[in-house]
Amino acid sequence: MEYLVGITLALFFCAAAAGLGMDRERAFYPAVLIAVASYYLAFAVVDGRHEVMLSEIAIAAFFIAAAVAGFKRSPWIAVVALGGHGVMDAFHHHLVHNAGVPQVWPGFCMTFDVTAAAFVAWVMLARARGERVQQSFGPG
Repeated sequence: MEYLVGITLALFFCAAAAGLGMDRERAFYPAVLIAVASYYLAFAVVDGRHEVMLSEIAIAAFFIAAAVAGFKRSPWIAVVALGGHGVMDAFHHHLVHNAGVPQVWPGFCMTFDVTAAAFVAWVMLARARGERVQQSFGPG
C-alpha cells in the first residue's frame, strides 16, 4: 500500500505544482529535496541515539549539498539527487539502523522520490522542447 500511496502522492504533488506554475521557481525542487532529505533526521530524534543522528546528518548533508548545487548550477542535479534519494531509501536500513523510521517509510519515500524525479524530468524536457505543460494540468 505504501508504494501505491507514494506514487499517487508524487503524481498529484508534481502535477499540481506544474499546473499551478509553482515549479517554475528555480528553488522549488531543490527545496523539495531538502525537505525529503530531512525526514530521516526527525526519525533519528525518535530513535534517540547520538550515533544515529550523526549518520543521518551525514546522509542529509549529501542530499542538501546536491539541492544547493541544483539551485546554483543546474536543476538537473536536484532531479537526479531526488531520484538518488529514492534509491537510497531502498537500502537505507543497511546504512543506518534507525529505530525511529516507520516500517512503511522506505517503500513510500522510495516510490515518491523516484516517481517525482521521473515526472519532473519529463516536465523539464517538455518545457525545453517548448511544450506548454501547464495546459495538461491546470490553468495556463
